[in-house]
Amino acid sequence: MMNYKALLSVYSSDRVGLISEVTGHLFDCGINLGDTTFAILGKGGEFTSIVEIPMDLSEAELSTDLRSIEGLESAEIHVKRFSLLDTQTPPKNITHRIKCEGQDQPGLLARLSEVFIDFEANIIRLKSDQLETSSGTIFITRFSVNIPKKRAANCLAALSNTAAELGQILKSEEVK
Repeated sequence: MMNYKALLSVYSSDRVGLISEVTGHLFDCGINLGDTTFAILGKGGEFTSIVEIPMDLSEAELSTDLRSIEGLESAEIHVKRFSLLDTQTPPKNITHRIKCEGQDQPGLLARLSEVFIDFEANIIRLKSDQLETSSGTIFITRFSVNIPKKRAANCLAALSNTAAELGQILKSEEVK
């Protein structure tokens, strides 16, 4: 049977068993999962996956079908066929994990992520959380990145300097 690839995004209230129910339902529909993530975002959870869908199941039908799962009746569900061309992508293997933590401020994530460009480093995963404390909002960002080996020390030094300028604490570890 022929399939097509699509990006599936489900944003809803989070609850125990949600991922199991969504992935089980997709399996029952003959859908194969590729790269998949789930994250708590704000007061909800977002499940995102690259999926292979049988040609006889349209994007609209899948979206409607997923709403039959209890708790997903009012979820934001998007199914979008791929229109990306097959092109060469930057390396996807993670060489370093980096955590940056400090007071939240406008432009923080933009300034930190700019550093990677100068060293041809590719951000593979990014997760940021806001944590309310008695002294204000703390912003915690975790990067999983691919930094070319020859440029890693300089990249991490530049990132550390930028973080310090922004009043952030930076920790990094090399992935072996």
